[in-house]
Amino acid sequence: MSANKKVILSGSTTSGDLTLGNYIGAIANWKRLQEEYSCFYMVADLHSLTTRQDPQELRDRILSFYAQYLACGLDAEKNVVFVQSHVRQHAELAWVLTCHAGMGHLHRMTQFKEKSEQQKKEVNAGLFTYPALMAADILLYQTDLVPVGEDQKQHLELTRDLAEAFNKRYGQTFKIPEPYIGKVGARIMSLQNPNQKMSKSDPDPKAFVSIIDPLKKVQKKIKSAVTDSGEVVAYDVENKAGVSNLMTIHSCLSGQSFAEIEKEFEGKLYGHLKVAVAEIVCETLKPVQEEYHRLMDAKDHLNSIMQKGAERAKEVAELTRKKTYENLGLPVI
Repeated sequence: MSANKKVILSGSTTSGDLTLGNYIGAIANWKRLQEEYSCFYMVADLHSLTTRQDPQELRDRILSFYAQYLACGLDAEKNVVFVQSHVRQHAELAWVLTCHAGMGHLHRMTQFKEKSEQQKKEVNAGLFTYPALMAADILLYQTDLVPVGEDQKQHLELTRDLAEAFNKRYGQTFKIPEPYIGKVGARIMSLQNPNQKMSKSDPDPKAFVSIIDPLKKVQKKIKSAVTDSGEVVAYDVENKAGVSNLMTIHSCLSGQSFAEIEKEFEGKLYGHLKVAVAEIVCETLKPVQEEYHRLMDAKDHLNSIMQKGAERAKEVAELTRKKTYENLGLPVI
């Protein structure tokens, strides 16, 4: 990793499978960042423990997620691609930051309130202190920039607050991260409820396309996407949310503008647009899926790449852990 490049960190929690929304909104942009920045990409498996997991399913999903990252085009040589739980410093720094995070700050986190409602029977302490672990993820690598969506802005603000307060009290320890604002217009919405973001944890499997869904299933999901009762293919988020979502997918993957898409489908029906979008999505995902299955069929090789990624992440994380312990007064060994 180059010392002259700014550091970017991002990741995804191991729940469900990565979606077309993840691919378009995040991972496709990650590939473009690897030439300009020192990039750390994490499979955030520790974050998934806030809900009960089947051990074997979790183990399999972690490996699958790692393979999906690589299959989507992340270069394990140019980037540090690693699994969060392989780097013990995440848990160690999370405890330090938990001890410096105010109860009031954590209680105000919108995501805690939302998830508490969703899993009323299982509101555990980890769900409450989740933002401290997220802050540790970011601060461990002296991160300059963090790609964030609307749902994560509050967590990044807390991370910045924790880092600034810690630096003020104990001396310069952490770099203060800034949000990385990528290209606008890559927010992919649910295929069944186009007023909400596509999510891999959506209970309706028809609402999202997984990047490893069989291609026939991908086509079926897109062709059954919700649209409005009109007939004109036009980009109008307020009045044609479903059609606009399909046009966004088309535009992001084909490179065509909305005006060009509107002209192409002038006088045609929504069904024609759905068929075209399904074809473009399948063309995009086919090589990704081929590489994914190749990697999953060579698990020893995949585990070797994973181990190298963990070792590279540990080298950087350990420098921050030692500095943090020294400044706190904890013995460093």
